[in-house]
Amino acid sequence: MAMNRRDFLKVGAGTSGSLLLTMSLPGCAGIQSGYSPETGNWKAGAWLELTKTGDIWFTLDRVEMGQGTYSGLTTLIAEELEVPPESISVRFAPVAPEYRNPLFKLQLTGGSTSVGTAWEPLRVAGASARQMLIMAGARVWNVNAGKCTAQDGRVVHPNGIDSVPYAQLVELASAEIIRGEIPLKPRSEWKLIGKSDKRLDAVAKSTGTAGYGIDVELPGMVYGVVTRAPRYGSTVLGFNGDDVLAMPGVIDVFEIERGVAIVADKYWRARKAQAALKVEWDESEALSLSNEDVFTGYREAAEDDAGESERSEGDFDEAVEKAGSVIEAEYEQPYLAHATMEPMNATVWYRGDSAEVWAPTQGPDLGRIAVARMTDLSPDDVTVNTTFLGGGFGRRLVQDYIEEAAAASYRVGKPVKLIWSREEDTQHDLYRPAMLHRMKASVIDGELTGWHHQIVGPQILDWYVRNAAPAQYPWAPKFMYGTLGKVGVLAEGLATPKDVSAIEGAIDYPYDVSNIDIRHTHTDPGIPITWWRSVGYSHNGFAVETFMDELAHEAGQDPYEFRRKLLANEPRHLEVLDRAARLANWGEALPEGRARGIALFRSFGTYVAQVVEAGIEGGAIRVYRVSAAVDCGQVVNPQIVRDQIEGGAIFGLTAALYGNIEFRDGVVQQSNFHDYQMVRQYEVPEVVVDIVENDEAPTGVGEPGVPPVIPALGNALFALTGKRQRSLPLTANA
Repeated sequence: MAMNRRDFLKVGAGTSGSLLLTMSLPGCAGIQSGYSPETGNWKAGAWLELTKTGDIWFTLDRVEMGQGTYSGLTTLIAEELEVPPESISVRFAPVAPEYRNPLFKLQLTGGSTSVGTAWEPLRVAGASARQMLIMAGARVWNVNAGKCTAQDGRVVHPNGIDSVPYAQLVELASAEIIRGEIPLKPRSEWKLIGKSDKRLDAVAKSTGTAGYGIDVELPGMVYGVVTRAPRYGSTVLGFNGDDVLAMPGVIDVFEIERGVAIVADKYWRARKAQAALKVEWDESEALSLSNEDVFTGYREAAEDDAGESERSEGDFDEAVEKAGSVIEAEYEQPYLAHATMEPMNATVWYRGDSAEVWAPTQGPDLGRIAVARMTDLSPDDVTVNTTFLGGGFGRRLVQDYIEEAAAASYRVGKPVKLIWSREEDTQHDLYRPAMLHRMKASVIDGELTGWHHQIVGPQILDWYVRNAAPAQYPWAPKFMYGTLGKVGVLAEGLATPKDVSAIEGAIDYPYDVSNIDIRHTHTDPGIPITWWRSVGYSHNGFAVETFMDELAHEAGQDPYEFRRKLLANEPRHLEVLDRAARLANWGEALPEGRARGIALFRSFGTYVAQVVEAGIEGGAIRVYRVSAAVDCGQVVNPQIVRDQIEGGAIFGLTAALYGNIEFRDGVVQQSNFHDYQMVRQYEVPEVVVDIVENDEAPTGVGEPGVPPVIPALGNALFALTGKRQRSLPLTANA
């Protein structure tokens, strides 16, 4: 088959006569092989399959954790294939090298990249299948294919009356050859893209039929729980295993890497046995610090090390010397948990020569490494079945919960479903890192002339590389896993990508300032960390946009107008800023006791500005309204965009109002939603979203709603009270 459009597709006829297409997505490895009629095996980056029975299957190579890939990516195919999205059945992709991003060589869902990377190839797949079906229909009728059309899953004769369903043409279509460019539908002919508001997973999720990891049931399945040390770094000295083993239903009690596991025939029997378990811990190497210790260490590091230069323009020191005034501020953000609604869980069935996993994971190929690490198997012996995720937010990029389930199944030789309690999920998370920001600006006659930003804190790659590095080289023997992880850290920025988790957003500072100095002081107190929704943009957004607000007030200027004049060369930033201000009626009087704050931030290629209207009622902060404008390029599903910006705003407000994981002597103090609080339903503000329409390439929306809402709320509280808050969470009595 000859195709000129980047060789996106391979086509084959399956043993059932189905039409199979595989797409090599941008950012994914090239296809090595296609469908094998002899064995029925297939190997592809993503598949579109049409069968003689009328089924249309799309194998989704991204996970669905609420962000809308299930619906959005299916819509791209449906648009070009001329079928309703709901007529396409979606299945989650298995682990295969073709799904990996070549930058990381990992099969991951994150970074708000799903729509952007799939935008063209999925449309090409649908258009190619449509064209081949039309060619097959024209051959049957012996007419010019250029005069035939496709509509609602049928090929229509040039007379506009006769038609034949796709199902009757798939075998013939699979033999067709497309030569030349594959035309995509122009925007003027779109029926679904930019218009569809359906969520294809809504019915399943509303009726409880969607399969989450925690729903998995297998024949002969048993249940596991793990008691982990209160202090990170502790090891097991001993435990009363015989006493626990004698309890009803308990199958085994044994030490694993992170503590002591209990396996029982029923979940609540495992929990009851856990309550009777007594573990003696060796805490000689355990963490014993507090949050105060962390920030003391950060300040010492900042004094000792000015940090690595990440962006330097002009001469900031000279700008300071010439300045009429120099303004400085310091900002703190605490550790944050992910608090996914579905706690960590995984089911693993070790069968001796193979293992199978059912898990809500954002990184299925890392799940294979997790099982291999805990058993005598190689990664190729492990099959991972990805389920729906009850929230991810970056937490499920780490596979510790799969490791524990694998260790338990390997020990007892049965399928084990291991579930974390909410308390375990909160106290043994890998957290959003605490960060310190030191800001300095030079000003002459109200004009910003210099910008300095020193970011102090750890990098996530240092923690993530443990399983990520072996997953890049699954052929490597397990004794090399530790070495691969160390090499991955040492080669950061050389053989492996530069870790920008601490600096992203800060180095993209958009305001027109002649002298810029942005630095990162890398220091790590040893508390486990990982990706958290919007990652570095979340803490850098708070520091940058709060400081910009401070500069506006120091200059005696309106915060909106102050930003506006510095964005003259940034039309997309300016567009969302203006739209959000108009949406919020910026400048108009508010009822007494209310104020507005504004902020904007570009993250993951998406521009978002937000205005928060807030007040204080009954000694508590009350957010009344969030007015948001978003530019994410061409939009596939407007309702999903609104949902994600709204969800991101609520997620960010939760962090701004309540988010704080507190360590005392190395022990996490929070345990459940009573002391690690979420925004409750009665607290949810009105969120209004204005979507910019343009022809720019599409970008993601799963995370960009988070960064600006936090500083916008802080700025509103300053406008209300005249008191500036430079640490999170925000309080009503600052």
